[in-house]
Amino acid sequence: GIKWMSSLEAKFEDAKDKKPTAEKLERLRREKVNRFRNQHRINVQGTDLPDPIATFDQLQEEYKVHPKIMENIQAAGFHVPTPIQMQAIPVMLHGRELLASAPTGSGKTLAFCIPLLTHLKQPRNKGFRALIISPTRELASQTHRELVKLSEGTGFRIHMIHKAAEAAKKFGPKSSKKF
Repeated sequence: GIKWMSSLEAKFEDAKDKKPTAEKLERLRREKVNRFRNQHRINVQGTDLPDPIATFDQLQEEYKVHPKIMENIQAAGFHVPTPIQMQAIPVMLHGRELLASAPTGSGKTLAFCIPLLTHLKQPRNKGFRALIISPTRELASQTHRELVKLSEGTGFRIHMIHKAAEAAKKFGPKSSKKF
């Protein structure tokens, strides 16, 4: 038979039949992520990259970052992640390698310190478990300061070694052989 309906009814009927497919939902999600990256001037290369975060709260929800670290982030006055932090933190929390470039003062130090402490999970008496090599003493001091603030109350011991002789005195003569 013939089914008679107005054009409005036909549009409504068509809309009812078209259920969003998984492909369409994924495409819409990708478009949303790309708009977010463009809005924040985040340029990425690679395959199967994790989505950027928009808030620090997402770190605890999605990546189970230690509550004390989250508290320290807020106490330090960081409320909204910078573009480098939005993308770099999720990439590193997924265990991916990263080469990032951003201007001075853009939050690169925090962008790699949060994943570092998260991967270490908790303090252990097993010697040095992470090593950050800095090209200058000034940058090493800045990184040390940020890590101390970020790890406060978690039990991690953060050290800065800038002379081998001082390291031997501080950590014992066998430290250079041990680590």
